[in-house]
Amino acid sequence: MQKFLLDERYLDPETRAFYREMLTSLGRSEIPFLVGGAFALGCYTDIVRDTKDFDIFVLPEDAKRILKRLEQAGYQTEFTDPLWIAKAFHGDNVVDVIFSSGNGIGQVDQEWFDHACEGDLLDMKAQLIPPEEMIWSKAFVMTRDRYDGADVAHLLLGFVERLDWQRLLRRFNVHWRVLFNHLVLFAYIYPSERARIPLWVMEDLTGRLHDETSQPAPTERVCQGPFLSMVDYTIDVEKWGFRDPRPVKPTFRPPGPPKK
Repeated sequence: MQKFLLDERYLDPETRAFYREMLTSLGRSEIPFLVGGAFALGCYTDIVRDTKDFDIFVLPEDAKRILKRLEQAGYQTEFTDPLWIAKAFHGDNVVDVIFSSGNGIGQVDQEWFDHACEGDLLDMKAQLIPPEEMIWSKAFVMTRDRYDGADVAHLLLGFVERLDWQRLLRRFNVHWRVLFNHLVLFAYIYPSERARIPLWVMEDLTGRLHDETSQPAPTERVCQGPFLSMVDYTIDVEKWGFRDPRPVKPTFRPPGPPKK
């Protein structure tokens, strides 16, 4: 199994010590968890970001147990949104305990753990969320204040030949257009690399597009924008008469950039 190494030059000593202490405490708990977010992305792509958030991913049934463990380690905690996220705090540092995605689509399941990768970060071994699930979760982040499309493109650039495309297609399921969007953009961003995407994947998705566009459009006015942004399509639902198709609505919305 390939190991991925994090470039941690940007971490200040206090933050580094906190994250090591937190990972050690969770490791002793024997509750399964995976490292995601900027730290996993850094291991996979060498993209370095200064962040005070550390994302860990757990099974939904383990979220309360992990939070209890963090409380016992002395951190303040909150169950931020029962749909997808809890948090632990230590000064300015935050641990996000994630068990689904904010849109309700990307729920963590056992496959995340079955296909996890091994990483080296903070002089410790850690299990990272798989590249496929990272692509799946990041592909839907398209807000005015945050767009993760560049992360998706960089993950594709580094892993396109190693991805489990069958699993990725299954993950996106009826939301295949979102994946197709990123693959089309990948070929635009990296023209010389477009042939690296398996031909059968593009043929599959273009075939779906052809079949769908040859059929009559739905009669019900539905806006699927809320799957991509929790805030940018509010007007479509509240004023323009479109139905929000999300079965459950989140109560917590990630904050935007600081107001100037």
